Amino acid sequence: MATTLNGVEGVRAAVAPSDWRRDGIGLVSVIPTEDGNSPAGRQTLDRIRAATDPLPADVVTGGEAAQSADFLDAVYGRFPLVVALIAGLTFLLLARACRSLIVPLKAVLLNLLSVGAAWGLMVIVWQHGWGSEAIWGIEATNAINVEMPIVVFAFLFGISMDYQVFILSRMREAYDRTGSTDAAVVEGIGRTGRLVTSAALILGLAFVAMSAGPGTEAKMFATALGGGILLDATLIRGVLAPALVALLDRWNWWMPGRAARMLRVTSSREVVPQPAATSA
Repeated sequence: MATTLNGVEGVRAAVAPSDWRRDGIGLVSVIPTEDGNSPAGRQTLDRIRAATDPLPADVVTGGEAAQSADFLDAVYGRFPLVVALIAGLTFLLLARACRSLIVPLKAVLLNLLSVGAAWGLMVIVWQHGWGSEAIWGIEATNAINVEMPIVVFAFLFGISMDYQVFILSRMREAYDRTGSTDAAVVEGIGRTGRLVTSAALILGLAFVAMSAGPGTEAKMFATALGGGILLDATLIRGVLAPALVALLDRWNWWMPGRAARMLRVTSSREVVPQPAATSA
């Protein structure tokens, strides 16, 4: 086995001292030419596993690099399914709450946009070093911790959805009362804008304080969540969300009768808007 692995590209040396064999079990130490957690190191790991598959023995690849690669495959191999499941359940709950299919679809897509923006900010600042050295005196890390994107997704998706529910529920109430999408947008943002902005500022400042800690992982986490929350509350909730509602007008409240029966809600076509009260 050591002879076979010595011929693998990316392997500097493979050794198997006789003292490392006992009861039919042997240990082979492989020294790669590149860091095992780098892209080149992972390619070497794949070639090592491919080279040991035909050998007449049960081979198990261990070590930090192999464990990290297996963790990535186990977690991120099913990550798209996790995202789809969370997005689907969120869509169903919002569809029932807002009595619409278009509004919850936009909400889920905008939430995913917030998460993508936070991931991008984390990569730009830390992996590529745009600002990490100027602000914290830390050079580019050239990598992001394996678990960090998942943790950021879990936190930010939930927080963003809280803001979304505040705004959309008020818009739905205003539309049911007035029958005007423009009035719904104005009232929804007017009644929730200060609340959402205040909550975002509080959380954003909390993560700014957290970024002053000594750990690089804590700084990454604080950068992604603090920046993501502020972007979500300003550009996405303050601009994109109301703009899309205003552009789609009555299509926002589209709910077919069959879908309404499945969700056990009243179809929008059956809701009669109540005229706004006027003073004499």
